[in-house]
Amino acid sequence: MHSALHGMIDKAHRYAEQPERVQLSGLTASVRGDNSEHNVRLADGRLSCDCDHHAHEGICAHVLTVERVLKLHLPKDAAPYPGAS
Repeated sequence: MHSALHGMIDKAHRYAEQPERVQLSGLTASVRGDNSEHNVRLADGRLSCDCDHHAHEGICAHVLTVERVLKLHLPKDAAPYPGAS
């Protein structure tokens, strides 16, 4: 049993060295802002946030934070940038 566990751990280390192997399809993250905590959600390939700024503008610092931290693992264009079509 320990031999199998060691093999899995070795494989996990190899996979982790190639972050392109991992693609997130769903996620909820909490981001502590200056004034309060907000929930950023990944669903259907897009990030969204429960803050007022995201509700009005479609983008916010909380979404951009999650996009920056997890960029290698998110679908392309998960965070829309202002002016992007």
